[in-house]
Amino acid sequence: MGEKDITEKLLEEHNDVFADIVNVLLFDGKKVVKEESLSNAGNISQYKIENEIHEQERDVSKVWTQSREEVKRNNSVGDEPEREDVVIAMYGLENQTEIDKEMPFRVIGYDGAKYRSQVNRKEKDRHFPVVTMVLYFGERHWDKNKSLYEGMIVPEYLEPYVNDYKINVYEIAYLTDEQVEMFSSDFKMVADYFVQMRKNKNYQPSKETIKHVDEVLKLMSVLTKDDRFIKVQQEEEGEVKNMCEVLDRVENRGIAKGLEQGIAQGIAQGICATIKIAKKYGAPRESLIKEIKEKYFLSEQEAEERVDKYYS
Repeated sequence: MGEKDITEKLLEEHNDVFADIVNVLLFDGKKVVKEESLSNAGNISQYKIENEIHEQERDVSKVWTQSREEVKRNNSVGDEPEREDVVIAMYGLENQTEIDKEMPFRVIGYDGAKYRSQVNRKEKDRHFPVVTMVLYFGERHWDKNKSLYEGMIVPEYLEPYVNDYKINVYEIAYLTDEQVEMFSSDFKMVADYFVQMRKNKNYQPSKETIKHVDEVLKLMSVLTKDDRFIKVQQEEEGEVKNMCEVLDRVENRGIAKGLEQGIAQGIAQGICATIKIAKKYGAPRESLIKEIKEKYFLSEQEAEERVDKYYS
């Protein structure tokens, strides 16, 4: 698995963040799924094509369980086995920064593998539903396939026999302000960033404290393709506490980089001008190298390379 793929999953692997995403997007902010009721599920499944075994991997998935008392209180369907915890569902999260028209086919592969794995479980265990949520962070509306039928041509006479399969796509940048406010975990800062950038092309950071600082900055770096978010954590100024501090350091890093580039460009232009003037008046190469070396604090080799570049 690539470093990028691992990085973008770190924040969502925390139970408080995962439960928060599910509760806001599926249950309108109601605390239906508790973080302590979640446990990691296997993300890797296998399939066979032309006698070769291939692997497919979800981004993040977790099993949601409830106690027998909670199940009875919530009037869940079916007779429950005599055990303390009962699996209610499995949730999967898939992160997308780009629109993928093949997403319905990928999701049915993930979900189908999980349903198939339930067939081999003990007979007394009941089957449970699988819910996959596609978190899309792009600014364009998701205008490609959201179901199998949208991705293929099904003759009318076959429609009664071909099951459709729809996927749940959540456009993070198009969440309402009310929805963003429903989040209580660090995902609130992530969602708020993408909503503001989509609406205003500008970001006013929050002073709310970030709990999982490293994970938030790594996810932001992957999603925005801006490595300054990660470099903020590598600085010696101490850990940031909120997005306001993060943005200050990101902007300062950008300013510093700009100044550095400007200075470097100014030095290069100065050297070039000096060499051209010296060449015009026939100054010897050796004396010019010495002058460039002393004036711009270069090594002997650097000075020779600059002179050779512009003197010839």
